Amino acid sequence: MTATYPTPVTYPFNEPGSLGLHDAYRAAQREPGMIRVQLPHGEPAWLATRYADARLVLGDNRFSRAEARTHDAPRMRDGQLDSGILSMDPPEHTRLRTLVAKAFTVRRVEELRPRGRDMAEGLVDDMVAAGPPVDLVDAFALPLPVAVICELLGVPVEDRGRFRVWSDDALSTSRLTAEQFAASREEMRAYMSGLIARHRAEPADDLMTALIEARDERDRLSELELVDLCAGILVAGHETTASQIPNFVLTLLDHPRRLARLREDPSLLAGAVEELMRFVPLGAGAGFPRYATEDVLVGDVLVRAGEPVIVAIGAANRDALRFDDADELRVDRPAAQHLGFGHGVHHCLGAALARMELQEALRVLFTRLPGLHLAGDVEWKSEMLVRGAVTMPVGW
Repeated sequence: MTATYPTPVTYPFNEPGSLGLHDAYRAAQREPGMIRVQLPHGEPAWLATRYADARLVLGDNRFSRAEARTHDAPRMRDGQLDSGILSMDPPEHTRLRTLVAKAFTVRRVEELRPRGRDMAEGLVDDMVAAGPPVDLVDAFALPLPVAVICELLGVPVEDRGRFRVWSDDALSTSRLTAEQFAASREEMRAYMSGLIARHRAEPADDLMTALIEARDERDRLSELELVDLCAGILVAGHETTASQIPNFVLTLLDHPRRLARLREDPSLLAGAVEELMRFVPLGAGAGFPRYATEDVLVGDVLVRAGEPVIVAIGAANRDALRFDDADELRVDRPAAQHLGFGHGVHHCLGAALARMELQEALRVLFTRLPGLHLAGDVEWKSEMLVRGAVTMPVGW
């Protein structure tokens, strides 16, 4: 018997000019099972919006990222995308992840915390010296994670302007044609190949040199994998954190009682970052599709082998079945296992680093600038996979 499906709903739902969670997600969560959606490109997909369904799809090895390469995968932009390590399943994924995991352990990141704090302090010094109003994105939110990941990886921070363009291109949904996207990717690969050549000639105590040794001495990855892994770490290592710093600041400014509570008790900062990760839906839509490799029951829906599911992490993190007062920001919320860094084998490799940067960013901003406030209109990103400010003028 041929399976019959409901008519797919046009997706994504979220509006680019805000950080709100669209009402359509709440409507989807009231449905008895997952709903079918149609992205701008590719085949229809199931949309997981509930926490339990999302966690299952992200963590169950019966759902494959690699299978997307053999399908007309649901996606936001024209042209299929090979996302390197993000498009792999174990054991290939495990092989590459293992090579870089030791650089992002909690212990290693805690060793970096004093350096991260000094960088944040220095950026605020520059803001104060310049005087308000200042663009928080350009003066603080972007340069902080850029400086940290460049130092860790071994990339010249003065090239920030070049790889910001490539990063924006990599996360663009419809601004570029497939040909333009491919050209931008090749430009970044050429740049990274040049840096790798320099590191081969002059090894340093950084992650890129360690990955080169894994390639040249232990044959653990191919040259293209080496290039794409370094490029992926560079983009992922700064873009989401650079977006979330102003997102979190704006959210706290919109919740003055919560901000006052945080200022009264700085010990709440680490937990507040976790709550903000849960509360603020970063993605403009759902993440990469995962294909069922066999029939899998997800909640009330039987996902047939070969069908894709996309996961709306922002909606799952606001699921009232999982979180009390799910739509309230509570900086003193007891520890709750949000999905802001993903789940399963593709759980964010740099989660510990992002946590440290976000904690130190908020600590320094709200300690050094107690009167921090918006000083103009926020210009929002558009046609991007992530939501956030392009510019955010602030005063203090």
